Amino acid sequence: MAKRKAEEPPKGAPAWQSTFADLMNLLLCFFVMLFAMSDVDKQKFELIAASFTQSFSVFSGGAQAIGDGILISNGVSQLNELDEYMATMGKAAESNTEEQDKWDEIEEEQLKESESLSELVEEALTEQSLDGMVDVDFTSQYVSLTLNGALLFDSGSAEIKTESLPILQKIGVILRKYGKSIIEIEGHTDNVPIHNGRFADNNELSSARALSVFNYLIDNSGLDPTMVKHTGRGEYVPIADNSTEIGRAKNRRVEIKIYHTLSTY
Repeated sequence: MAKRKAEEPPKGAPAWQSTFADLMNLLLCFFVMLFAMSDVDKQKFELIAASFTQSFSVFSGGAQAIGDGILISNGVSQLNELDEYMATMGKAAESNTEEQDKWDEIEEEQLKESESLSELVEEALTEQSLDGMVDVDFTSQYVSLTLNGALLFDSGSAEIKTESLPILQKIGVILRKYGKSIIEIEGHTDNVPIHNGRFADNNELSSARALSVFNYLIDNSGLDPTMVKHTGRGEYVPIADNSTEIGRAKNRRVEIKIYHTLSTY
């Protein structure tokens, strides 16, 4: 007896798989479209969604295809919420950009003020024949006058050299022109440990040197003590390489900072 030929399975995928595949493709299109648009207009987005609903059977027949259309309706709702979230984030980013631009403008004005002040200070130093002894620099907050430590002090000492007093006297004349500004005197050292009976470390030495300059200027230049401050920074703010003698010599210094009227100090 001949064997009955086995029944061949139906060709093609089941109908529900085709519907589900169409749904996934359409949702993918939504996400791609969403991320491709940098600025999504909510009304236009809803019109596009409505046109998809009218044009594709998977939307209109979604209720019969998958759970009464709940999956599709929830997906559209979440896309709308994501659209609103992205719009909100865009406004926040725009606000941050505007704030950053504002601060950039303020800093630019501060730099212009510092540059103008530094030019005046350099002219005054030239008039006092100090342009070769004092380095002038500026930031957006202040103009700094830097004096080499060896010019003012002997090694390991915080007592101002007698021959250096006329230099500080002339600097005091210049600073008096800016007596209404905050003036800060900073003492700095290199990183070589100090060994003497007066100072325990470079912090104490730098603080004592800044105080010596402060006292001299207050006593001889008529500066308001409430507008002048002094600090010792020790070895922690080098401006040169401490591994060389030239670098260490540059790091042993006293800085006098003049904060201008636009400073946020």
